Amino acid sequence: MIQPIEQRVATALGLNSRQVANTIALLDGGATVPFIARYRKEATASADRAHLDEVQIAAIKDTYQKLQELDKRREAILKSIDEQGKLSPELRQKIEAAGSMTDLEDLYLPYKPKRKTRATIAIERGLEPLANLIYLQREASPERAAERYLNEQVPSVADALQGARDIIAERINEDADARQRIRLLFEREAIIRSVVKKGKETEGIKFKDYYDFAEPLRRVPSHRLLAIRRGETEGFLSVGISPDEEAAIERLERQFLRGASGCKEQMALAIRDSYKRLMKPSIETEFDNLSKEKADQEAIRIFADNLRQLLLSPPMGQKRVLAIDPGYRTGCKVVCLDAQGNLLADTVIHLFMSEGQKQQATETVKKLVQQHKIEAIAIGNGTAGRETEDFIKSLNFGTTIPVFMVSEQGASVYSASDVARQEFPKQDVTVRGAVSIGRRLMDPLAELVKIDPKSIGVGQYQHDVDQNALKHSLDGVVESCVNQVGVSLNTASAHLLQYVSGLGPQLAKNIVEYRAANGAFISREQLKKVPRLGPKAFEQSAGFLRIDGARNPLDNSAVHPESYGIVERMAKDAGSTVIDLIKKPELRKQIKPEKYVTDTVGLPTLRDILAELEKPGRDPREQLSVFEYDERVRSIDDLHEGMMLPGVVTNITAFGAFVDIGVKQDGLVHVSQLSHQYVSDPRQVVSVHQKVKVKVLEVDLQRKRIALTMKI
Repeated sequence: MIQPIEQRVATALGLNSRQVANTIALLDGGATVPFIARYRKEATASADRAHLDEVQIAAIKDTYQKLQELDKRREAILKSIDEQGKLSPELRQKIEAAGSMTDLEDLYLPYKPKRKTRATIAIERGLEPLANLIYLQREASPERAAERYLNEQVPSVADALQGARDIIAERINEDADARQRIRLLFEREAIIRSVVKKGKETEGIKFKDYYDFAEPLRRVPSHRLLAIRRGETEGFLSVGISPDEEAAIERLERQFLRGASGCKEQMALAIRDSYKRLMKPSIETEFDNLSKEKADQEAIRIFADNLRQLLLSPPMGQKRVLAIDPGYRTGCKVVCLDAQGNLLADTVIHLFMSEGQKQQATETVKKLVQQHKIEAIAIGNGTAGRETEDFIKSLNFGTTIPVFMVSEQGASVYSASDVARQEFPKQDVTVRGAVSIGRRLMDPLAELVKIDPKSIGVGQYQHDVDQNALKHSLDGVVESCVNQVGVSLNTASAHLLQYVSGLGPQLAKNIVEYRAANGAFISREQLKKVPRLGPKAFEQSAGFLRIDGARNPLDNSAVHPESYGIVERMAKDAGSTVIDLIKKPELRKQIKPEKYVTDTVGLPTLRDILAELEKPGRDPREQLSVFEYDERVRSIDDLHEGMMLPGVVTNITAFGAFVDIGVKQDGLVHVSQLSHQYVSDPRQVVSVHQKVKVKVLEVDLQRKRIALTMKI
């Protein structure tokens, strides 16, 4: 009997079965991961009252889906074997007990419809009885026995024995126990080997480290395996995975050779052939796929963590911004944005052609700053970024205006996208890119969600990993971040709204169209008037949408509308209004949450409500601060060993962190240089956008590589 799927999910993840069952019921009912994590803590709580977080709920969702796929395949296999009339009670029991797709496919292999093979041809020629005799190893002379099976299609004893061995080889290959023995050997002792292809030595020089490479497969780090696979894909390397051949054959001989009968030699030949021709290629492919999948998971995990940190970068908030996309020859694109990110003006200034143009640029920028009451300046950190920063900082605006260097990663992707064309149909890509730089300063999350995460530049081998798995993971990160921060219902773009729990692209579009036709939302309740936004979508999304200045202050908080009645009771019991309850901490201190516990609302939700009343609608992201590079360095030529420099972490990989020190080429702090203590995972020490102090260890001008250390 197959265990209930909830129990299998709980066992796989080491979680309480009640928590898992409740979570699955919510997921099946249309609840999203962010909604369950935030608003259904009672349902996911265990006996010790610890509730599941987003990561655990997402893991339940993924495991549940995988086990559903496994069960679907199990049903198909049982049906196929049953239709063949070969489903014995013992085989059914084994299939029902199989806990992985690999185990299932091993059991199905002997019954799987197959194309014509050497074994099936031998069976057609009547050699299966001879194969059975040899396999049982009770025949004193297999050669003499083979004479009984000669015919027009089997003209000689050698042909008969070869056909029998082909049948035995296939039988051994299809034996589930035998495959598991070899699989365990691969798991423990397989070596991955790569060699350069003949004649590709010069062309594939970037893979030189893998021209003659060998390492135990279980020890190869993900970034190295993905590099090897890229070398193979690009046609420079030949790659193989296998344990010692004789050790594998010996394991099979221990299983299949019995005594010292005259059949021993024929069996030994069949075993060797089975391993080399059938089993090894099959299991090598399996381990190739498994190792790639494992490496993909690690690379995707690192990318997802980096993306989360980037999306949750500190926002400046709603201020009027002048943004510059720097350039030498074609000039610097300048745009002015209002506090909502709308384009007010755009122009081009030239700083590097002549003094006359530079003077004109000075007048233009000063005029724009004054005319549009600019409160901050954003400068792209690409080509000519540092020089443009120097120019802006040299100007006297009559007041202090903070200047920020902003990452340009992905800005060009956005500027050429459909989203950008819809937003700015009359502007060219250069203006759109500058707008994106300015908006990133105001709200990195709202702007970066418009860009394919792969183009943001915080990953490792992102184009080599499974693209469906990558998209699934990164979409989950974007959804999580958007809902963690909350979204302004009256200013958010459709692209941002689509990531809100329970919405999606169509409802997001409907909200924006309703807003355009009817004006700003004045309450969350008004969402119910949006076409096709039904009760379920309202339930899932409302708590994550904010309305600044709403009549009901709870509409600008993370308190869900389903709990408004609880807050109103709290206010009534305190002899105050909801607004007073928010404004006066002494009133909130009087409230005993235990008093408001019901069958559906427990202490976790009540504590969340009280915590939210302390800071309704407050952005959970950190405060933005100005960062300045070392004035001494502008290019890699300005660096020398021993320099101490400020920097910003731009990317984290399994082998270290890349740091922008203001010279257009990021330096690498190897994992061994991150701390005086041993570091197994760079993310234990650094995060994306973290400001750090580094020392220059080495500068390779030829390869444009900078080695840095944080061991200062």
